[in-house]
This record gives sequence, structure tokens and C-alpha cells, in this order.
Amino acid sequence: MKQLLIILMSLWVGWGVSAQDSTHVRFSYAHKRVNNQVVEFTITAHVLQSDTRLYPLQQKPEDAVYSQVVFDSSVFSFLNGAIVEKGTIETEYDAILSVDVRCVKDSVQWVQQLNIPASETAVVKGQINYMYKSGDTFSSAEAVFREIIEPNAGDGPTIGVAPADTEGANPRDNSLWWIFLASFGGGLIALITPCVYSMIPVTVSFFTKRSNTKAKGIQNAIAYSLSIIIIFTLLGFVITLIFGPDALNKLATHWLANLIFFLIFLVFGISFLGAFDIELPAKWSTAADSNANTKSFKGIFFMALTLVIVSFSCTGPIIGNLLVLASQGSRLGPLVGMFGFSLALALPFALFAFFPSKLNALGKAGGWLNSVKVTLGFLELALALKFLSNADLTQGWRILDREIFLVLWIAIFLLLSLYLLGKLKFKHDDELPKNDFGLPYLSITRLFFAIVSLSFTIYLVPGLWGAPLHGVSAFLPPMGTQDFNADDIPSGHSLNSVPYVSGAADAESGVLPRPKKFAEVMKNNEPAVVVNNGLVTYFDYEEALEVARKVKKPLMLDFTGVNCVNCRKMEGQVWSHPEVMRRLKEHFVIASLYMDVHGKGVVLPVEEQYYSKHLGKHVETLGEKNTDLQISRFGSNAQPIYFFLDQNESPLAPQGYGYDASVEKFINHLDKVVEEYRNRQEE
Repeated sequence: MKQLLIILMSLWVGWGVSAQDSTHVRFSYAHKRVNNQVVEFTITAHVLQSDTRLYPLQQKPEDAVYSQVVFDSSVFSFLNGAIVEKGTIETEYDAILSVDVRCVKDSVQWVQQLNIPASETAVVKGQINYMYKSGDTFSSAEAVFREIIEPNAGDGPTIGVAPADTEGANPRDNSLWWIFLASFGGGLIALITPCVYSMIPVTVSFFTKRSNTKAKGIQNAIAYSLSIIIIFTLLGFVITLIFGPDALNKLATHWLANLIFFLIFLVFGISFLGAFDIELPAKWSTAADSNANTKSFKGIFFMALTLVIVSFSCTGPIIGNLLVLASQGSRLGPLVGMFGFSLALALPFALFAFFPSKLNALGKAGGWLNSVKVTLGFLELALALKFLSNADLTQGWRILDREIFLVLWIAIFLLLSLYLLGKLKFKHDDELPKNDFGLPYLSITRLFFAIVSLSFTIYLVPGLWGAPLHGVSAFLPPMGTQDFNADDIPSGHSLNSVPYVSGAADAESGVLPRPKKFAEVMKNNEPAVVVNNGLVTYFDYEEALEVARKVKKPLMLDFTGVNCVNCRKMEGQVWSHPEVMRRLKEHFVIASLYMDVHGKGVVLPVEEQYYSKHLGKHVETLGEKNTDLQISRFGSNAQPIYFFLDQNESPLAPQGYGYDASVEKFINHLDKVVEEYRNRQEE
């Protein structure tokens, strides 16, 4: 009924939506450090007019009018508990709504604790969506905030005002830098492909010959290089504009998208091996080439466009793969990726224009360039399997279990080793160079690459018998999908390494009952460090909470994902440490809550399904339930991240421990949680 009244009221009085209305409500911001780990961020809302009523945060679902504080996703990993409202909240009857409503007449504070170590810098940003009433007019508006938490922030509060809506990067988020560096590396690889490498001396010589002076030649070459950068960066911009930042990130984790990525890598890999060339329509090249004959900047630009089109058979697979990887990173990933790629591709044209005498050092495009291309083809096939594995794990097809994945990788890298040693040849390969005695020989460079490939192949072999392979464990399917393990661990757990029975929990003996809910399906997703160390984990929040209460241990919520690479790194590098593993076994009950499982085996019973207002959908699967739990209870949507609760489901500080490869930090964190839990038990 209240919702109907709100809708009717909005049609009647003309509900206004605007940016911050500083004539009725003004916001100020402050932060102060509570201790070495926690910062308290405070938003103060000031009501400026006597007839204005600001509506506070929603306290109950039946609250008809309320305000919201929405933190940016980059802040989720910092959040420590729920936001707290402080101030005088009055209740008065509203004649228009015909109900009692809570309101603020002077000021109110919204306080959020953040886990930010004293040695780190962080950017706290977000948006306030607030509602207020002035006279008989209801309005809604928004205010954007951005607060920089400096290292070793003082004990006193730092005051800020509402800034403009500027985009600031979270210092912890280095995905853009990673995408730039990876793309720059991709551009350097593209330089040594036959399509691009052979065009460098021809193109630079063309510029120097068509120019009257050396300075003019350099100017034209620089314009040519900038044109290459503009063309590729524009491509990244268009991709970002069409698909949008959020759509790319959501798409990248979907099983169907991963299946498409697998096909892209597979096709490009086969192309690099020489089965066929991927080319753009010939008329595109002809049209660009005809415009390149002019001497104006337009001609230079179209000459650069000709290079882009003609070289697409070599650069296309690299660009396609970079766009796939960039789509799984930051919102500006494709834009930054294409800039990094084009920058590396354009550098030689500018450098050789400055030093044309160095062109002779390039030599001719010989057979070694084709060897580079074939090597990339093998790597493409290996990477393609990773995307197929993501889709397979998400859907539970079981077509690419761990040992099958390893067998395919071993075969691929063994064949690559044989190719580099000259024992395997393709149709378009040249003969190996010959020495003074007329015998073919390997170059030292090629030999070293063969050693690396063969060593990696041998390293993978023990994984067929259950070796954890920590170096690549983040990219392999979980140990639970492997049918044979030399350790002979029954049911995915070692009965000798941890108290573990099929009966009930026992507080005194510390016996942990065998997980029941979703265990048959989810145990296949357990990482090697869990299986090989016999660590007991549960897959359902309520089941784990019940066990934690019975054995009187704190509950550790491990929000993770089947396709989460950083989760596997955290488990392989930190959890596997003996001291960490000992603490996890002795002091915690662990719930591994996977966010990306939605197959048939993880559908919730009908009586447990419900509608989530945070997800805006009906929750039907275990992955959706865990996602809703993380967002609604902890205001986070990142993986990996760990939260700790006592038997009353109250947070144990410090909260929200995200990805950090420091073993010492994680041990200190666990010790603090255990200490606080014991203190609460003694009270």
C-alpha cells in the first residue's frame, strides 16, 4: 500500500531527481584513524532550512522514504561491518503519505569503518542517494563523494567537502597497469611477426625518400606513428563505448562467454600454426591504400590504416586475445590495452626515422619470424584450454578434468619443444641454418627456448599423480576433479590429517562432521591445498554456522569462485604455509562460498529459494545465494575475501581480508580473530 502511495504521490507532486541540492541539504566528510588497521569515515548531512525534512537510512523494509549511501565497488574490500547512523532521528506523521515517517530536522551522521592499514593510501568514493521533503514537495537528489585516506592519517579528523564527480583509481587496483604492460608486450611480439617486421624498413625508407629534408622525414614518421596509436586506441574506445564497462566484466565471467573466448583462441592458434590466414576484406585495404598516396596528413593517416589492415593476419590474433583479457579486467581495459599495444607497435617507425642508418641491422624477414609465429600458435592453444576449463567448471560438464587438462598441456608443450629443436616441421617452415660443414644446427636462442619449454613439460608430469604444481595451480582445474591421486585421499579429505567423521560435531574433541549440503558436487572444486592437507570445508553458510556453534570455533567465510585466479594464488601461496594451515585446521570452521556456480547440481531446494532485492532477481542457485549473502551482509562483491563471525554471527575484527600474498599478515590476521573470539567467549 505504501509503495502505491509513493507512486501516486510522484505523479501528483512531480517527484524531482537532481544532483546535490545545496539549498536544502549540505554534506561534509571526515575521516580519522581508530588504530593501525581501521579508519572511521563519517558523512554528515546538514539540513539547511527549517521546513526541510531529510529522510535517514532505511531501518526497516516497510520504511517508505529513506536515503542510501552507496560505496563504489573499489571500496568493497575495505568495508568493516555495516554503516552506522548517529544523530537525532524524529518520527512525525506525514499527511500526504498518511503514515508516520522517520526524519532528520537538523543533522545526521553516517559512519562507516574501513580496514585501511596505516601504511597505505586509499581512495574512498561513492554516492549518496538522498530523499527530502520541503514544504509539501518531495524530492530525491544525489551527492558524489571522494575522500583520500593518506598513510599514517592523524588521530584528528580530516574534513572534506563534496567534490565534483571525478574518477579516481583505487591504489590497490593495478589491473589497468597490468593490462597496459601485457598489451605493450603484445605489441612488441607483433613487431616480430612477418607481417609487421618486413614493413618497418620499407615504410621508414618511403618516408625518408618522399621528404625533402631529414627533419621533414622525421616529422612524417612521427605523424605515421601517432596515426597507428590513434587508430588502435580508437578501436579500444569504440569497444568500451558499445559494450560498457560493467557489461564486459559480467560477460567475462559467464560460461558462454568463456566458451566463445575458447573458440577465439583456438581459431587464432590454428591460424598462427599456418593452417590459414585471418584477413580483412581486400576492398578495405584497397580503399585505404588509394588514400595513402596523398602527401598530406590524410595520406599519412591512411598509410597507417593500410598497415593496420594488411598486417591484420598477424596482429589480429594478438589483438583479439588482448581484448578478451582486457574485458576481464578494469572498465577501461580495452582502451588502455589498445593504447599499450599501438604504442609498442609504433615505436620502431619513429625510432628508425631518427636513426635511418640502423635499418640495415634489421636484415630480411627470414624463417625465424615464422618460428615465432608457430610458437605463439602453440601458446594460443594452451591458453584456449583455460577458457574451456572455466566454462566446464561453471556448468559441471566434467569434460576437462584436471588430469585431462594436464595431459593436453603436456602434449602441447612437448610438441613445442620438439618444434624448437627442429624435430617437427610445418609446411611453410624453412630448413635450419647450416654450419661450415653443411650440417643444420640450432641457434643458442632457440635452444634456450626449447629448454624452457621442455622443462615446463617435465614440471607438469607429476601433476598427473596429484602433485599440487603451485607454480601453475591458479590456472589448473581444481584437485577435486582429478580421479587419481597418489596420496589416496578418500572422499576428497585425509582422515589422518584432521578430525573428520560422518557423525555430529563435538565441542570437546573438536570433531567436524562430514559436509552434507552440496558436498557431492562442490568437492570437485576444492583446490589442491585443501585436498592434500585434509582441510575440512563446508559449502553452505547455514551448515557451517551450525557446526561452528557446536564446536565453539569462529566461522571463516571464504568468498571464492571456481574461475577466480587470485583465489587459487591465495590458497597456493598463503594457505599452504604450514603455520597458516595449522591455524585453519585447529581454530576455524571454514565455509567456502563459491559465487560462480549455477549448474544443475547446485540448485537450491524450492523451500530455500527467495527473492533478493540486492540482486533484483529470484535466488535459485548456490552461487546466487552466496553472492546475495556477500553483498547484503558485507557490502562486498570481490573474490577472494574473508570475513570472520562469532557464534552470534557478529563480525570479528579486523574484517574483510582480501587478496594479499603476505603469509605473515595473514597469520597475524588469524591470530587477532582468534584472540577476539576467545575474549568474547570469556565475557
